[in-house]
Amino acid sequence: MAPSGTFVVPPAVLVLLLLGAPWTHGRRSNVRVITDENWREVLEGDWMIEFYAPWCPACQNLQPEWESFAEWGEDLEVNVAKVDVTEQPGLSGRFIITALPTIYHCKDGEFRRYQGPRTKKDFINFISDKEWKSIEPVSSWFGPGSVLMSSMSALFQLSMWIRTCHNYFIEDLGLPVWGSYTVFALATLLSGLLLGLCMIFVADCLCPSKRRRPQPYPSKKILSESSQPLKKVEEEQEADEEDVSEEEAESKEGTNKDLPQNAIRQRSLGLSLATDKS
Repeated sequence: MAPSGTFVVPPAVLVLLLLGAPWTHGRRSNVRVITDENWREVLEGDWMIEFYAPWCPACQNLQPEWESFAEWGEDLEVNVAKVDVTEQPGLSGRFIITALPTIYHCKDGEFRRYQGPRTKKDFINFISDKEWKSIEPVSSWFGPGSVLMSSMSALFQLSMWIRTCHNYFIEDLGLPVWGSYTVFALATLLSGLLLGLCMIFVADCLCPSKRRRPQPYPSKKILSESSQPLKKVEEEQEADEEDVSEEEAESKEGTNKDLPQNAIRQRSLGLSLATDKS
């Protein structure tokens, strides 16, 4: 007999409680969780993806409708998923999430942004009536698998890593805020110097600079060949000078010959004038 003041649970009731324990805490969610590791799964098949944050009130109000819609996923042949942007900053940058909650529809790698009413019935009609065909898909340049969006994802991940390091410096190491900023400034300068050196090294390997070789002294043959035209010019100048001197000499001789004849004529004229006067 059990002592007074104690409650005895029958074995049958205990078994029922143990079997029903998982259901007392809540049903298993049909919403799949997408992370940076498995996001490429959404490139195949039909998907509805919600981007949310736990602190967002609108996201909290949407959760019951989204969970109810996920129960119809198997009948509609659509995968219902969600992404926590606080835990997956890379996906937040890859899909350019600027408002919460944001819902995307994906059909075989084509992404379309859902902007309709956010109730279970509207979600079901959107998939069953194929209303997504009336929405223009996102350009391939801005698709989550493009090089541009991959770069954005890496940038968002880097920003989250910097934020984590900043909190570690302040909270765990006890550094002041300006000390944390100084560490990041020095790291930025060093990384810039290293990146510049790497770029110079790559550029020098791809496009090596041409070194100027000293010009050799001209040989005797080249000098002799180059001096020949000069000699010809000098000889021509000397010949011209000789011709000019000969012409001047001839002109002087002509003038000298004319002088006596002019003197004789003047004398004869003088004598004739004297005789006329007498």
